[in-house]
Amino acid sequence: MSSHPFDALTPDVVLDALAAVGLRGDGRLLALSSYENRVYQAHLEAPHDGHAAVVAKFYRPGRWGEAQILEEHAFAAELMAAEVPAVGPLVLGGPTLHRHAGFQFSVSPRRGGRAPELDDVEVLEWIGRFLARIHTVGAARPFEHRPALDAQTFLVEPRDWLLRHHMIPLDVQSVWEKRCGQALRMIEDSPLSHACEAGIALLRLHGDCHPGNILWTPDAGPHFVDLDDARTGPAVQDLWMLLSGDRVQRQRQLGPLLDGYETFREFDRAELALIEPLRTLRLIHYSAWLARRWDDPIFPINFPWFGSSDYWQGQVQMLEEQLEAMAEPPLVV
Repeated sequence: MSSHPFDALTPDVVLDALAAVGLRGDGRLLALSSYENRVYQAHLEAPHDGHAAVVAKFYRPGRWGEAQILEEHAFAAELMAAEVPAVGPLVLGGPTLHRHAGFQFSVSPRRGGRAPELDDVEVLEWIGRFLARIHTVGAARPFEHRPALDAQTFLVEPRDWLLRHHMIPLDVQSVWEKRCGQALRMIEDSPLSHACEAGIALLRLHGDCHPGNILWTPDAGPHFVDLDDARTGPAVQDLWMLLSGDRVQRQRQLGPLLDGYETFREFDRAELALIEPLRTLRLIHYSAWLARRWDDPIFPINFPWFGSSDYWQGQVQMLEEQLEAMAEPPLVV
């Protein structure tokens, strides 16, 4: 008996799905790194529109509705039409979203590349320029079906779910819940919860713009993949995950990133105060994401450290560090 829907997604099913949209694989399949969905690189018997290999993405059942997925595809199409190097799905027989054996899937061209060197000033400026162009497209109109990034969906609801499902060991639960409450109060007092009153623009975002979702080629620069987490939010959400290290290092990276960004689009410096609140939301949301996916066999295999008292004590420590970080002055440029 299958314990998870993805158990039914065998190589034969993947190849049959591709054949159903007119792409005949030659049998070579490579599972790519993806936990939320299942993503495969497939080589074709004959090139399609110049592509000898494609990437098939099978969406996790029950996560996004059809309208939300199609909105992601439409956003990708807008970006590509604006000559932003985003990788969106191919149009095959009319639609971009297809169904086979109970799965929704899309097919994109294969794009190579490596992780960007985020200590390189030129690389940061280049990425900043393209992020500004993504946001120019994103600001043109709103999402209608995709949710917003806010404290309710990234802190309150995940926190309550974890507590309701008794996911946190009793020896840690009380202090973890207390730190979450303190974080929530600070975030509710921040401009993140009062964006309109603070004059902060909300727009369509990549949403999960960490280095793993930017593929770098030395000659062509960056291209952006995986718009699966596209949401409405402040522009800085697509910038802060590219900053790492201590405060001095992050400050050093932020300068050229914004220099490139402001070549094409003005950046509101008030949004720098949102970086630590956004980091705190991601921290809590991530724990709930792991817990909710635990019935998927690849999660216990790849995250064996999750769920122990040590894990949750570490989360308490990180929340305490985030409380201190949110109390500090924001980065300046």
